[in-house]
Amino acid sequence: METYVIILLCIAAFFAGFVDAIVGGGGLIQTPVAMILLPQLSVATIIGSLKIPAFSGTAFAANQYLKNVQMNWKLLSIMSIVAFLAAFLGSNLLTQVNNDFMKPLLLVVLIIIAVYTFTKKDFGIHQAKEHSIKRQLFLAVLMSICIGFYDGFIGPGTGSFLVLAFVSVLGFDFLHASANAKMVNLATNFGSICLFVLKGKIIWAIAIPMAVCNAFGSFIGAKLAIKKGNEFIRIFFLIVIIGTLLRFGYDIFLK
Repeated sequence: METYVIILLCIAAFFAGFVDAIVGGGGLIQTPVAMILLPQLSVATIIGSLKIPAFSGTAFAANQYLKNVQMNWKLLSIMSIVAFLAAFLGSNLLTQVNNDFMKPLLLVVLIIIAVYTFTKKDFGIHQAKEHSIKRQLFLAVLMSICIGFYDGFIGPGTGSFLVLAFVSVLGFDFLHASANAKMVNLATNFGSICLFVLKGKIIWAIAIPMAVCNAFGSFIGAKLAIKKGNEFIRIFFLIVIIGTLLRFGYDIFLK
């Protein structure tokens, strides 16, 4: 493989890690870049290889959040197990069928999310909801199944969907949502990695250098998010959602 290809992939991985650490959605950067630079590879092989940098970056970001943000470990443990299994099944399905039919539906969902987040100025600024333990657990498991499967089957934007779910469904503020989302995202990435390793879909010569750069970007992004707080993360969230809209819109209408 040409050296310049690796360099460009590593640059994309750095920025993906930076964005992903703040609010998720790093896959929106490194996935299309990899698709352009590696047209000779199958979608499953590209997605499988990108799961390694995604995992490393998320791990570094999670470590930064763990030092500064309180976690609900009991809830996260259950969510992570469920998300791992859902992502494994989603990735298995990806190796067998095409996922393009999901994009029009996601486009509509993202438009609604963007409008709601923009118009509701206090969305995600304060922790808002108090659920009973049983209801919180039910909602958390449902989130883990849906988003875990999405990450395995489609991928880009998973971190953003997790942040959104923690804010809108469980009532977290953006900072706590970003922190907890990282832990669940680790599980979804690991579930996909296990499947892709078993299927032989990971190209390590791409995955390892990208993982180093992604981790470095995540380290910087997480520190910035913790320092700047909820309002900064909310603005970044809107930017990433709009970017996701443009990506899916391009795939549906122009590609």
